[in-house]
Amino acid sequence: LHFSVWLLRKNNHVTCRYWKHYAQRGSIPHLFSVHRHKIQEAIQKLKPVNSASLSVSSRTDTGVHALSNSAHFDLQRRNNKPPFAEDLLVEALNYHLQTEQIRINQAHRVADDFHARYRAQSRTYVYRVALGVRHRTLLPLTESNLCWDIQDTELDVEAMREAAAVLIGTHDFSSFRAVNSDMTFKNPVKTLDVASIQLGNSFASTYFHRQVSFLELTFTSRSFLYKQVRRMTGALVAVGRGLLTVSQLRDLLEAKDNLAYPQNLVAPAHGLFLTQVAYRESDLPLRQALCTDNFKD
Repeated sequence: LHFSVWLLRKNNHVTCRYWKHYAQRGSIPHLFSVHRHKIQEAIQKLKPVNSASLSVSSRTDTGVHALSNSAHFDLQRRNNKPPFAEDLLVEALNYHLQTEQIRINQAHRVADDFHARYRAQSRTYVYRVALGVRHRTLLPLTESNLCWDIQDTELDVEAMREAAAVLIGTHDFSSFRAVNSDMTFKNPVKTLDVASIQLGNSFASTYFHRQVSFLELTFTSRSFLYKQVRRMTGALVAVGRGLLTVSQLRDLLEAKDNLAYPQNLVAPAHGLFLTQVAYRESDLPLRQALCTDNFKD
């Protein structure tokens, strides 16, 4: 977790907003239940004046994993104590989280108008596809529910890359979003900065030598529509399988209609990973040096 801290003065106490960067095992929605509760419990064990409330940068549908995410919270110490040093805060939180499947990686103090979700400049997702899997029970245990396993031993990767290039840029992605309660309130026009396809590896390739190869599909944008990445992945894999042409994918994009998307193409959630949430350096200006003298107690 990356935590950002905002430094404010309230009622003669020092209140800090922290931005944190963290990693977790399990799906992102699980973070918003068990993991979010556990992080807030860890913060409360630092005995702040205020009740901790965690604001997380990214949410998505059930089953998607997070290798990296970020959040912010406010922390007000008792008895006019100075803010926690960033490295000490990371150590203290991880100490209280040592039995959980989540770790804090970094913590930074941030300005009082910083927000982990709305100040994010980009989010990167990676979708993992395993090729040549006759049955999912033949996958190594280390890959269970961590990739989309398909029987095809080869996909037309060059055709997939040509199709991915069609998606790059600013478009109305209505055809690639699923219906949900927020649909009427969200602008379907998004800018896709990266859509790349590369060879990948098993998480335990050193120990498992089965004839399974991997592809990694990477997507970067400031924000995505509901199930947009899974739908783009499903369409690109369909192109690789010869079930969809590049021209048909372009027509699908230009249709700007979520009903135009073939429902049987959607990639399953368990192959998708949130891997990075990026911010401007100028949004993380309050570094350790600004308050070194305050941490001597």
